[in-house]
Amino acid sequence: MPPRISALVPCFNHGQFIQETIDSILAQTFQDFEIVIVDDGSTDLQTRNTLTALAGERITVLRTENQGLPAARNHAARHAAGEFFCAVDADDKLAPQWFEKAAAVLDGRPDIAFVSHWLETFGDERWTWKPERCDLPALLARNAVNGAALVRRSAFIAVSGYDESMRDGCEDWDFWLRLVERGFHGVIVPEVLFYYRRRSDSMSRLMLEEQRYRRPLDVLVRKHETAYRTHLIQVLVTKEADVLHLSREIGDLERNALVDLEPALQRAREELDAISKKAARVQAARTREEDGERLAWKAGELEREVRELRSSWSWRITAPFRKVYARVTGVDG
Repeated sequence: MPPRISALVPCFNHGQFIQETIDSILAQTFQDFEIVIVDDGSTDLQTRNTLTALAGERITVLRTENQGLPAARNHAARHAAGEFFCAVDADDKLAPQWFEKAAAVLDGRPDIAFVSHWLETFGDERWTWKPERCDLPALLARNAVNGAALVRRSAFIAVSGYDESMRDGCEDWDFWLRLVERGFHGVIVPEVLFYYRRRSDSMSRLMLEEQRYRRPLDVLVRKHETAYRTHLIQVLVTKEADVLHLSREIGDLERNALVDLEPALQRAREELDAISKKAARVQAARTREEDGERLAWKAGELEREVRELRSSWSWRITAPFRKVYARVTGVDG
């Protein structure tokens, strides 16, 4: 019997992370699955060695020249046997219940072609993303289908998988849009069931750079121009709502920062004042110590001069005169 679920895992030089990804798949409460890994032309020896060691009864490792993420996913799909596909990047992780909950939705809803989830980031950042809808207007405004969504094999084949020309990004967004435009429907399980690693070189972070993001976004809009024209008002309203929501969040963060920082700032001021007073006292004590040292040095110099004077030839010659002066004045010379 073929497995119910095929996890499609493209990997390019992510050997340091992929064991965590595979472990999260192997830990699923729903165990009727296979894992198909595609080494997309990795140049890193650690990655290649790690992938070789992973190959086994439930894990197939395929190797190709570097073709990019969408081509690697398609290559995995062509070698997969599952009824449902789940594309998992080689540095992300699944919650243990994800396959169980997603398969239950697809088994119970024949009208649903794909099922997504909420996600939580880890690594360099920590936040959650909780989209509510993945119909066409919602998907045109933003890619509301996260990470490791499950999709029926039949739907995947119907739209020919991922567009392999979109190597610069937005290939997953385009894939879900093409599904919905063809009449397929999806739902979102309102739970955090996927963990997305955020690194300095994460695709999503690099895509925040306007010039890098503009090119694949232009491609996406041109490919779906008819849908964007049809739902333009809804997209603009959604985007405006996003801006307002982000503005409120930024305002809340700024207020929380002020509330949290003000007591700490006051304590810092008090500590600085105490340190300044202590430093003043230390400086005063040091000044007195230096004055004492100078006086001691001067006294020592005077004593030395007196000793030198008393041992000098002139002192000995004038000794008789000093004795006469002492008898006359009563002052000991």
